[in-house]
Amino acid sequence: MTKKEINEIKSLYTLENCSIARICGCYVDGEKNKLTKIDERFLNLPEEEQHKYFDIFKKTLSGTPGKNLIDMRFRTDSYADEGARTFLYKLRDSELENEELLDAFYDKVIESYSYVGNYLILLIHQVYDVPGRTKDNIEMEDASDEVYDYLLCSICHVTLSKPGLGYVEEEKAFHNQIQSHMVDVPDVGFLFPAFTDRSEDGDGVVYYSKNANVFETMFLDTILDCEVPLPAGNQKETFQELVTETLGEDCDYETVKNIHDNLNEMIAENKGNPEPVAINKQDMKDLLEKSGVQEEKLTDFEEHFEMVAGNDASLLATNVAETRKFEVKTPDVVIKVNPEKTDLIDTMEIEGRQYLVIQIDEHLEVNGIIVNPNTGEVIDNN
Repeated sequence: MTKKEINEIKSLYTLENCSIARICGCYVDGEKNKLTKIDERFLNLPEEEQHKYFDIFKKTLSGTPGKNLIDMRFRTDSYADEGARTFLYKLRDSELENEELLDAFYDKVIESYSYVGNYLILLIHQVYDVPGRTKDNIEMEDASDEVYDYLLCSICHVTLSKPGLGYVEEEKAFHNQIQSHMVDVPDVGFLFPAFTDRSEDGDGVVYYSKNANVFETMFLDTILDCEVPLPAGNQKETFQELVTETLGEDCDYETVKNIHDNLNEMIAENKGNPEPVAINKQDMKDLLEKSGVQEEKLTDFEEHFEMVAGNDASLLATNVAETRKFEVKTPDVVIKVNPEKTDLIDTMEIEGRQYLVIQIDEHLEVNGIIVNPNTGEVIDNN
C-alpha cells in the first residue's frame, strides 16, 4: 500500500466519515488471563470515546512505509482450510458477531504475543464504499467503484497512570488522585485485507510495529503467517555487513563515499513515486560495481547475499542509506558533513600516512567563534 492509500483509510476515522459497524476487544493481564471483553456497536459509543478510539486506529496506520508499516504477502500454507488467511477471512465475514471466532482469535494473540504486562486487543470491522475518481484524479462523491470490507487490529499496552495530586473542580481543591489503567498507543497491529490500488488485496496484509527494528515474530507466524522481511534496523546492518565483507581490505573512504552518493541518487530519482526503492541482490551488485568495487570482488556476491539476507530478500534504500547525514569517525575526531557535499572531504597521503583533507570555503567557525580561514585570525563580528 502507498502512503496515499493508507491516508485514505485513516481519513475514515472521523465522526463525519465513520462507518465502523462493530468494535470488539479483550483486556489481558500479565498472566495471560482474559479480564474483560468489549463487544459494541461503535456508533453507539459516546462521542468522546469514539474520538479516543479514532486516535488509536490512526496510530495503527501511522509511520513510515517499509519501517513501521510493512506490506506482507501470505505464505502458501495460510490459504489452507485451517490457515491464517482463511481464518482472518472467516473473522471478517462474520462482521465480528461470532463469539466463538473472536475467542479463537484472542487465544491466538495471547498465545503468540510476547508482552509480559497488561494489554488490550482491539478489533474493528468497517465497510468502505470506495469513491470513484476521474481521469484527473478528482474524487466523485456520488460514484462508488467497489466496496472495501476490512478488519483493523490494534494491540495496546495498558499502563498505570502516575500517582499525585490532582485538581477536583467540584471542590475547587487539590486531592490525591487514584491511579488509573490507561490505554497506551498501539504496539503492533494489522490491516486485513490490504488496500492496494484502492481495491481489496486478499493476498496481502499491512503490519504495524511501533518499534521499526523489532518484529513480533511469533505473532506474525501465528496470526498472519506471512513472508516477513527484515526489520528496518536489520536491513541497515545487513547492508553494512555485505559492503564490509565484499570489499574486505579494499574498503576505502572513496568507495564508501561513492556508495553513499549513488544510494542517495537512487532515492532522489525515485522522489514522487509512491513505491519506495527496493534493492535485491542484483541491484546491490550493480550498485557496488557502479561505486568502484572491482569485478573480482563481486564474483560470489549473489551467493553471499543469499546467505546473509535470504534468497528473495530486498532492502529498502531508505532503510540502508543515510539521507540526512554523512559522518566520518576516527577514535578522536568526528566529522559531520552535509550529505550533498561529500566532495568537500578527501583523503591524502602525507609522508606515508593517510590524512582526511577538508575543503574550507570563506566561512570557518571554531567553538562558536568565527575565524579567518586563510590566516586563522579571529574576525570581529561587530
